[in-house]
Amino acid sequence: QVQIVESGGGFVQPGGSLKLSCAASKTDSGNIYIVAVRWYRQAPGKQREFLAQITRGRNSQYAPSVQGQFTISEIGANNTVFLQMNNLQPEDTANYICNVQHHSTNYWGQGTQVTVSY
Repeated sequence: QVQIVESGGGFVQPGGSLKLSCAASKTDSGNIYIVAVRWYRQAPGKQREFLAQITRGRNSQYAPSVQGQFTISEIGANNTVFLQMNNLQPEDTANYICNVQHHSTNYWGQGTQVTVSY
């Protein structure tokens, strides 16, 4: 099993920035082998939206809606990935959720809430 802990969410005014973190760890024996880490977000009443992905091979991919606004980091030695979010706007308000692919299995975190408002 893989445990995922997201953090870094909060309240920010429009135009502000936040940096989210996603930390993955094994809860049982064996080493974690991360193939990819993905960030999604889900706003109330809306479908979950893919935002960005980073692979073990350091290839990044972004949804067109956040290209140039969000930056995903490489997978760190401590199995942590960051999502730098700039120029946040009210429409970016959502629960931001991390997905970690360990071998061929995907694990989801609970998410961290981001609220953008005056």
